[in-house]
Amino acid sequence: MANEVIFHSIHQPESWKLSSYLSVGGYETLKKVVTEKVAPEEIINQVKISALRGRGGAGFPTGLKWSFMPRHFEGDKYLVCNTDEGEPGTFKDRDIIRYNPHQLIEGMAIAAYTMGVKVGYNYIHGEIWEAYERFEQALEEARAAGFLGENLFGTDFSFNLHAHHGYGAYVCGEETALLESIEGKKGQPRFKPPFPASFGLYGKPTTINNTETFASIPYIIRHGGQKFLELGKPNNGGTKIFSVSGHVNKPGNFEIGLGTPFAELLEMAGGVRNGHKLKAVIPGGSSVPVVPGEIMMDLTMDYDTIAKAGSYLGAGSVIVMDETVCMVKALERLSYFYFEESCGQCTPCREGTGWLYRVIHRIEHGKGRPDDLDLLASVTNNISGRTICALGDAAAMPVQGMLKHYRNEFEYHIEHKKCMV
Repeated sequence: MANEVIFHSIHQPESWKLSSYLSVGGYETLKKVVTEKVAPEEIINQVKISALRGRGGAGFPTGLKWSFMPRHFEGDKYLVCNTDEGEPGTFKDRDIIRYNPHQLIEGMAIAAYTMGVKVGYNYIHGEIWEAYERFEQALEEARAAGFLGENLFGTDFSFNLHAHHGYGAYVCGEETALLESIEGKKGQPRFKPPFPASFGLYGKPTTINNTETFASIPYIIRHGGQKFLELGKPNNGGTKIFSVSGHVNKPGNFEIGLGTPFAELLEMAGGVRNGHKLKAVIPGGSSVPVVPGEIMMDLTMDYDTIAKAGSYLGAGSVIVMDETVCMVKALERLSYFYFEESCGQCTPCREGTGWLYRVIHRIEHGKGRPDDLDLLASVTNNISGRTICALGDAAAMPVQGMLKHYRNEFEYHIEHKKCMV
């Protein structure tokens, strides 16, 4: 596994400016692809070889997703970037548009060329306004320099890209709710099928990818899918930005090859704070099951390994918890978030998230009942898989993970009316 990184310009002075991106070869790949009329099939093939998987959480193979877009569809098609970064513990995408906006723009333009798209949108979380303004400035630079707009590089390829900001609703991170929001409607998930590839934005074929996914494309096309694959491991190609937060000495974003041991990532983040013992890790953002620290220390950071351990890599949002954490209190905070963020469209989620929070709240505050743990298990089973989008699952999985690994703490809380730690 190589130690190379693909987000080079972040290390340049004023890395967000066009001049800085051009100094590291920015937009050369786009120009080559467009002027030499590289076959879209060849680009998709390289993306497939790279084993690039969606960096927004689902980990779906990007090349396969691009192949779903009807290439010869007569009419408008759209490209959408999902920068609605609302998952607790996730803060990588905002840094990409803050420090590497042109790498994202170039990646989206290459994707647009590949899929025959003329218009794209970047949907940006409404609570990161400074980053939104930075991206708008980058768009203006790109248009003025001829990297966006009509008849790029004197060819018949045109691509216009726009920024669209949300208002901080977690559910708009779900791709169809995001589309509804762009259309000016209430941000609620759509029933699927039809899927966005056939019926997306304004009812037209649409491809949606995460910010980091699109920003990885220029490297893949410039150096080849095999080179990108070798930065990671089979079926988990490339590097990945991990957002490490919680009880570490140096929280932040770290770009490492997929397949890197968690122990190395923890060391990069300065280790557990104050010399404390590692208790637990949530490896992919607040919506995935917790993994005990002793298990996590033996794992590598990639989609397949984390899945085998009973959790998910998600967006690479690593929340570290030390021995001082009461898992009941931690779960109370997480459950309150999903209770507040449910859009209310689906009854199991609308009612179930409230049940979860209220039951956990009473356990935490010394009013728990002996049958509460069975009740929590029953509620999560009635939510999981019974909602239009994955928010219901996102609310249920943290509860299921906590009860699986730390049931003794919940039992202690109920019996003794206080924290175990």
